[in-house]
Amino acid sequence: MKKIVLSTIAALAVSATSLSAAQQFYVDDKGQVFTTAAEGRTAINVEEAGKVLNSAEAPEKKTKNGFFDRFHAKGDLRLRQEVIEKEGSADKNRERYRFRYSVNFDATDNIRLETAVSSGKYNPTSGNVSFKSDENIQEYFIDELKIDILALKYSFDNSWVRVGKQAHDIYRPIKTQLVWDNDIRLEGINYGYKDGNSMIRVGANRVHREKDNRDGDDINIFLAQYVHTQKLDDAKLNLGAAYYHYDGVEGTTHPYDSGFMGNTSETVNGVDVYKEDYGIVEAFAEIQVKDLVMGMPAKAAVILAYNALASDDNFGYDISAELAMTKKWKAAVTYRDVQKDAVYGAHNDSDFSGGGTDSKGYYVKTKYAFAKNVDVAGWWNWSKLGDAELDFHRVQLDVILKF
Repeated sequence: MKKIVLSTIAALAVSATSLSAAQQFYVDDKGQVFTTAAEGRTAINVEEAGKVLNSAEAPEKKTKNGFFDRFHAKGDLRLRQEVIEKEGSADKNRERYRFRYSVNFDATDNIRLETAVSSGKYNPTSGNVSFKSDENIQEYFIDELKIDILALKYSFDNSWVRVGKQAHDIYRPIKTQLVWDNDIRLEGINYGYKDGNSMIRVGANRVHREKDNRDGDDINIFLAQYVHTQKLDDAKLNLGAAYYHYDGVEGTTHPYDSGFMGNTSETVNGVDVYKEDYGIVEAFAEIQVKDLVMGMPAKAAVILAYNALASDDNFGYDISAELAMTKKWKAAVTYRDVQKDAVYGAHNDSDFSGGGTDSKGYYVKTKYAFAKNVDVAGWWNWSKLGDAELDFHRVQLDVILKF
């Protein structure tokens, strides 16, 4: 009956003479539409009848109201074979793993508790742990775990606010790590906004000093980023600018076991400290093409980083491209040149050139979705380190299990 009436309405909508002759419809308390009047039926016009019928034909939306439906859990385990060759140093050939598990809880429709644990205790830019022959299973997993994320997120309109220890959520073209490593966590308060063509990030955070590096001044991070998206015929252009200000770096000690990671240091009263401050200006352009060739989507980006608070060796750039050759297989290539004080070395890419700054070179990476929850990946890096331009070569072969 509903389909017959719906067809009748469609016919009336395109026929002016029929519309004027038969414009009256009726709806009962169950939402059924009729063409004749009767007790319990309310008169409606053609437009209202169409809305009622479309609503009735639409599939019922299932809602999850149970307590356990508010939990969202996921995790992954990555196994890695890695080879590092560095001029003047012994080669490294090691097996490693990374474990991550997150559980989020929707306290209300707008408030979410975000939590995660990860391997790689005391390492801010990596969850990797090397296997050793003289350690038991407890030392590999339990003793290596850290609280990776513990934050509250409040969402409203097109915005959100996060408080606590959180993933940085800063937009990075093709996931570049010129300024920010994937694993860096911010500790503080951050705000995000996104609509059809604009994205904003602002925040105030403090660097958490790890175990044996607690003696030193506080380092705070104030950040602001804006990204504008311009839609083209068969592509999308992202233009972005940002400023990341590290307050309190000059004259203090490094906060992690990893050390200064290429940044310039000096000795003051017998203590090694940072020589420069870091106010990093970032600018980038990224184009995403839906169909570059034979239906294959592609991305390309140029990212610039300039430390406005250092007088020398303060510029870095990254040129990257990515091609999805099939739905399951994609590959990317990058050339990067990052001077000693262009970025804060303890927070940028921990894999490229052994981590930190003062290097230049390129890498190639590829990933294949082997099965629904299994990815295999490869990563090759060739670089020159420091003024002496020492040769550096790194190979990583991964198997990632997702659950």
